[in-house]
Amino acid sequence: MMRAWTNCGSASPSCSNGCGTCRCGFDLPARERELSEARAQSSAPGLWNDPARAQALMRRIHRLERQVGIWRSLERRGADLDAIAGLAGETGGEERAALEADIGAELDGLEAQFAGLEVALTLGGPYDDHSAVLAIHAGAGGTDAQDWVEMLLRMYLRWAEDHEFRTQVVALSPGDEAGLKSVSVRIGGDDAYGLMRSERGVHRLVRISPFDASNARHTSFALVEVMPEAQDGDIEIALRPEDLRVDTYRASGHGGQNVQKN
Repeated sequence: MMRAWTNCGSASPSCSNGCGTCRCGFDLPARERELSEARAQSSAPGLWNDPARAQALMRRIHRLERQVGIWRSLERRGADLDAIAGLAGETGGEERAALEADIGAELDGLEAQFAGLEVALTLGGPYDDHSAVLAIHAGAGGTDAQDWVEMLLRMYLRWAEDHEFRTQVVALSPGDEAGLKSVSVRIGGDDAYGLMRSERGVHRLVRISPFDASNARHTSFALVEVMPEAQDGDIEIALRPEDLRVDTYRASGHGGQNVQKN
């Protein structure tokens, strides 16, 4: 049974590495069972009678297939590396040196991949696996604050590109002289909201302003908001009869067929 462990950020004296945080587990066989159950549900007759439920189920299957595939691939690479290490122990000379170099390169790749998966294991919030809507607003600081908004936008777009997320600028308000007053961006991809939600808050920039002829130091502020993108299955609207008010009116004026109707 394959399990992966990582720090989840809450204090606990039982942490094995002494870092003061507890551990979160990823049970691969349990995820595979969950995937099998979801696939069985997807083949049920009448599934698409409720499109919202069907779409949510297909997204869940896609996410589980991606998770299981990544971890099984990691497991296979680890097994292959173990076999190569055993082969290197039985050889010598230049062949052994070449195998050891290959093992080192492959191990570096495995460690880098696992480091990225460790971060994903910490995302256990109800909307962490959703796409994200990012909004940046200029605060105090005038033109410098608007320039700061544009700098933050470039940073987040490059970060999203590095993580292979899809980005779409949905609203943009240009600054008076430079930069942006506000901007909203959709960042699409699994775990986008979970990875970005820690960016929420006021971001401050202190620098020698290029927009001040006296070269004075300015402090500028920008508000960053990160919201999960709503999905069809996330929205439930309960409309109660007691919440409705119905008014009936009769047309005024001279007679006629339409005037007599309510």
